[in-house]
Amino acid sequence: MTKAKKKTRSRKPQLTIPDCKHFTGYKPCFPDTHCYEECVDLDPIGTTILIVNLDAMGNVLVTTSLLPAIKRKYPESYVTWITLRNAAPLLDGNAYIDKVYIWEPESWLILQQMKFDVVMNVDKSQRSCAFTMGAKAKEKLGFGLNENGVIVPLNSEALENYILGLDDNVKFRVNQKPASQILCETLKLQYKRDEYMLNLTSEEAAFCLAYKEEQGIRDEDVVVGFNTGCSTLYPNKKMTVDQHVTLIKRISKIPGLRLALVGGPEDTERNAEIARQVGRKVINTPTTEGVRRGLCYINICDVIISGDSFGMHAAIGLKKYVIVWFGVSCWTEVDLLERGEKLIPEGLECSPCWKHECPYNLECIQMIDLDAIVHYVERYKSQSQVLIPTT
Repeated sequence: MTKAKKKTRSRKPQLTIPDCKHFTGYKPCFPDTHCYEECVDLDPIGTTILIVNLDAMGNVLVTTSLLPAIKRKYPESYVTWITLRNAAPLLDGNAYIDKVYIWEPESWLILQQMKFDVVMNVDKSQRSCAFTMGAKAKEKLGFGLNENGVIVPLNSEALENYILGLDDNVKFRVNQKPASQILCETLKLQYKRDEYMLNLTSEEAAFCLAYKEEQGIRDEDVVVGFNTGCSTLYPNKKMTVDQHVTLIKRISKIPGLRLALVGGPEDTERNAEIARQVGRKVINTPTTEGVRRGLCYINICDVIISGDSFGMHAAIGLKKYVIVWFGVSCWTEVDLLERGEKLIPEGLECSPCWKHECPYNLECIQMIDLDAIVHYVERYKSQSQVLIPTT
């Protein structure tokens, strides 16, 4: 008599796709857990939001100031952001963002299959608007394209922002709102003058301390950084090399300061020439180590002297004291958040202009008040001196 074989039955899984931020459908959220049966650490997705932001890096930093307002309006939400590859590192470690996609075909395929409650497009460009129109969403805010490929506002609150791009008088003379407020109102968010959301990692903070020690910068020193360049799109935002050399030589006479040159790859030769002319008066920080290291070199500074450029926005995000000159761009749209000074070309009818080329021999740059910059640095230095009581 043969014994009957004992049958073993495997338990049939009960498949449930959890409404949880951690669940990807690819692997367990935590080792040895069955998320598809019962979520062990539920973090509800809530309102799904897609931010479309393919503008310049400085504009991406401005857009990060919307994140607190988004969380105030949608406290339980999942925020996805699509941006250009060069700007994506600026969003690293941002606690307000759940997922960042880089603008490339793979991301397009993924995002086209997803459904969102709200899509927020802050860009007035055809590619951003076309992508927004193709996204699946219950509500679309900001800007899109009509059937003729024309950029149009998608909601009534975006109309004021839209007009700013069409009416030079309104943009250059009438508007007094900073860009962060304009964006908040465009996207139906409550404006509370929130900071840019830009943070360094613990490793980056440690790098900054080590670099300052390597350069012999003491705790009591005030470090003044010169962001010497700007993007190639608007090359006339920067001062001349001679102006920088003159300014550095004057500021270097103020005791208790250390001076540094900062910038990106496009500023490498320019900074080298400035450093050659002023010698040991400045630390010429590396310009080709990537965006995140560039932020570290800005972070070692207490004061940043800059034109209206990415370096200025990075300094604002890192909460530095910013002395910024304007000419091409609109000074009213930049909010220094009570940490800095603006040098505005008073009485110059052609400024601002947003021109790529200047027909007037860059008069706005020639009239930058170097005396005022020196004064603002001296004032910051005197106000930063704190007496430590003896015990």
